[in-house]
Amino acid sequence: MMANYFHDTAKISVLASIEVSTKGTNTTIGANCIIDDFVKIKHVGGDGHIVLGANVYLNSGCVLYSGSGITIGNDVLIGPNCSIVPSNHNFADTTIPIRLQKHATSKGGIIIEDDVWIGAGVTILDGAIIHKGCVIGANSLVKGELNAYGVYAGSPIKLIKKRQ
Repeated sequence: MMANYFHDTAKISVLASIEVSTKGTNTTIGANCIIDDFVKIKHVGGDGHIVLGANVYLNSGCVLYSGSGITIGNDVLIGPNCSIVPSNHNFADTTIPIRLQKHATSKGGIIIEDDVWIGAGVTILDGAIIHKGCVIGANSLVKGELNAYGVYAGSPIKLIKKRQ
């Protein structure tokens, strides 16, 4: 059964848009989360759930697509205008418009572990794993796996230093 599950201590702006899935997937928002104005959570492009742990802050303008699934741990800060997109389109066949080529095979969804800070304007793609304690600089492009307690930035993303 598809549904949205919001902890009673979560604060969700009336200006946020959180869809109820028609694909059989769920959105779960944990204790003390804050979902700011103009956040969009949309179930599209796969059969993954969206799960936010406790004390997650989604700043204004963030967009999350369910795709192959998003799991966000506890105590995660996500800056404004971030896109979390665990899906992709096929495009190889030039005889068929891209919009008709369906979604590509999943790379496993997106996992963001505990105690992560994601700066403004970051894009996170399918298959990304951001381990505990990472800091992601503004406007970075995240794909692949990032080591715990790393400070990363850029497009493509690079390790800048380790947190002490």
